[in-house]
Parts: sequence; C-alpha cells; structure tokens
Amino acid sequence: MNASRPDLPSTGFLRLPQVLALIPISRSAWWAGIRSGKYPAGRKLGGKTTVWRAEDIRALIERVGGQ
Repeated sequence: MNASRPDLPSTGFLRLPQVLALIPISRSAWWAGIRSGKYPAGRKLGGKTTVWRAEDIRALIERVGGQ
C-alpha cells in the first residue's frame, strides 16, 4: 500500500467506505480490528456517523506496508 496515494488527503476525515477503499478488507474485519486494537478507533460525529483522521489511516498504511 502506497501512503502517498492521491485519494488519501494529508489531513481531514475519512468515512468508512473511503477507508475500506484504501485498506481492502471487509467491514466486519475492520470493526474487529478496531476492537482488538489493530486499527485506529474512529470518532463519532453523532448518530451513526463515524470518521477516521486521515493522519491515522496514513500511519496505519505506512505501518502495514513496512511489515
């Protein structure tokens, strides 16, 4: 995974479909990874809306890409 992808903003927030476009796993695998601490927790914006900081997703891609 390339952390300098043009579809990954340098700052801001990403919704789950955007995250899963960058990290090709299922929704259930993503949520299980959050529960286990493997993936960063999102931030609730209210209701059912959860977002992830672009910086956290970039760091995850760099960490996984380095393994």
